Amino acid sequence: MRRGERRMHGGAPGKAALEEQPPPPSQPNGGAPGVERDGAGLRRSTESEVYDDGTNTFFWRAHTLTVLFILTCALGYVTLLEETPQDTAYNTKRGIVASILVFLCFGVTQAKDGPFSRPHPAYWRFWLCVSVVYELFLIFILFQTVQDGRQFMKYIDPHLGVPLPERDYGGNCLIYDPGNATDPFHNIWDKLDGFVPAHFFGWYLKTLMIRDWWMCMIISVMFEFLEYSLEHQLPNFSECWWDHWIMDVILCNGLGIYCGMKTLSWLSLKTYKWQGLWNIPTYKGKMKRIVFQFTPYSWVKFEWKPASSLRRWLAVCGIIFVFLLAELNTFYLKFVLWMPPEHYLVLLRLVFFVNVGGVAMREIYDFMDDPKFHKKLGQQAWLVAAITATEFLIVVKYDPYTLTLSLPFYITQCWILGITLVLTWTAWRFFIRDITLRYKEIQRQKQEHRHEKDKCLSNGDGHSALLDEPSGNKSWERKP
Repeated sequence: MRRGERRMHGGAPGKAALEEQPPPPSQPNGGAPGVERDGAGLRRSTESEVYDDGTNTFFWRAHTLTVLFILTCALGYVTLLEETPQDTAYNTKRGIVASILVFLCFGVTQAKDGPFSRPHPAYWRFWLCVSVVYELFLIFILFQTVQDGRQFMKYIDPHLGVPLPERDYGGNCLIYDPGNATDPFHNIWDKLDGFVPAHFFGWYLKTLMIRDWWMCMIISVMFEFLEYSLEHQLPNFSECWWDHWIMDVILCNGLGIYCGMKTLSWLSLKTYKWQGLWNIPTYKGKMKRIVFQFTPYSWVKFEWKPASSLRRWLAVCGIIFVFLLAELNTFYLKFVLWMPPEHYLVLLRLVFFVNVGGVAMREIYDFMDDPKFHKKLGQQAWLVAAITATEFLIVVKYDPYTLTLSLPFYITQCWILGITLVLTWTAWRFFIRDITLRYKEIQRQKQEHRHEKDKCLSNGDGHSALLDEPSGNKSWERKP
């Protein structure tokens, strides 16, 4: 719901005037059949009710002219007062950075708003424009040769562009190592590095994006199976069994999912009543209002219901597939572009996906749950899908040999069995089961018709019913 669509009585038109309003609904409830909305057609049954006094402060007003003036002054300073260096490489870098900044300024002030408005719509417009820049960068890398693409990374960081050293990731998998008298649990302590809290916070944020316990657990477990399946391709997929299932699935991922579900429960029960900061009399209330500015403006509970229809089932399977592919791209991109795991570019990519992933999931859910009201896939969701596909294509081009290493025979058998079970269940749930239910319904109607016919015969109307049966049973419509 947009800010200002539902206000308390007496509220003046506020920030809603600066945002795009949804088109008038084509149906009485403003959505697709089966999608419940309130009487005004503005709120789904799974969306929280919002009260807003409509205060429109300087913080929410458009500043397009101000940004244009500052940008023009900065470019004028560089043109008139700054001497251009004679370093071609430096000028090229600075020109590219300046071009990106100008594009970001344009996008932040002029791009279309997404579904989120907190802490500020400009924040999400910024990440939308960053998505465009990142996709263009990936396209550029895709069109380079393998050697040129890897060496181009030196322009970003001179330490890049060199092959990664071999590292042992599996090693000794004993939980208790009796051969090490000083610290027999050294294998466990060696695994407790900075990636442990990263796993926890990563899955906490993923849970806030997906908003479903089952989907999160399926993605978490399936990624561990993918690591088992692909450890012959990437050495850092080779982990101890207790690292896979105890430290990752149960402790880091499981605890992150649990905390995320608790946060979702709090957000679904929270009262969304907003006042302007200067309309709050107490300082405590003002500080609380500033903190809540970084919480959602409203809340929508995601009800994926994958088994309700073939369309939703395929959509949920597609979401899981893209999630897993994006996770794999993290490791394969580091491998093919020669980036060490601790490099800041790897961290920046994760921060990027954290910010764009939530918007993309909300747009996908809206498009899937209410296609009559949301007639096309959202812009951020479109870009995230394009980025994930482009990253995978870079991996395919830069190291096809690693990707084509054949799976071990037992791994292939497991995947064939899993895919067969999924396809079998899909065929049964959405085709065979429907045909069976339809056949049973026809048989039930025939049985009821036969029962009515026998009842009429027992009442002495058999001669009339038998005569009229070949002509379409029209006698049943006549009055006695």
